Amino acid sequence: MFSFIDENFDALEDYFLEINYILTQGIEYYHFTRPEQKADITRKLEQAFRWIDMVDFFKTYDSSFSSGFRFEPQSIAVELKVNANLKSKLKALKKYTQTDNELDGIKKLVEKLKSDGFVELENEISDSYKVLASFSYLETLILSINLSEEVQDEIPE
Repeated sequence: MFSFIDENFDALEDYFLEINYILTQGIEYYHFTRPEQKADITRKLEQAFRWIDMVDFFKTYDSSFSSGFRFEPQSIAVELKVNANLKSKLKALKKYTQTDNELDGIKKLVEKLKSDGFVELENEISDSYKVLASFSYLETLILSINLSEEVQDEIPE
């Protein structure tokens, strides 16, 4: 099938465009997508920014926060008392948590990670969570962001 698509890419690209699919060629793969509305792209970018901010927060708490890591929201709240950087990152995440209570804010962030399938509740009694292998998707997403040198030194408005 790969050989057939490779040999007939231009004709297939036109064909699939007619039925509202975009055939994209990558390195040793082909990918089908649908044209997206600008609102969908904006929503996806906002979600990506949220994930970046959340990963930054949890990695600031513990740099080994990754697949298999176990934690309790209460432990993160205790760390806030001695880590001003972590505390300021949580304050910046208030736009997502909608609360001034630090522990409630942490719990809301954890709940968002849970609902997105990146952590799971491991022990209901101790309120402990385990980071799932799917979290590596977020790490890979963030590591794949490349900024050109001109953009790196710009100050956002």
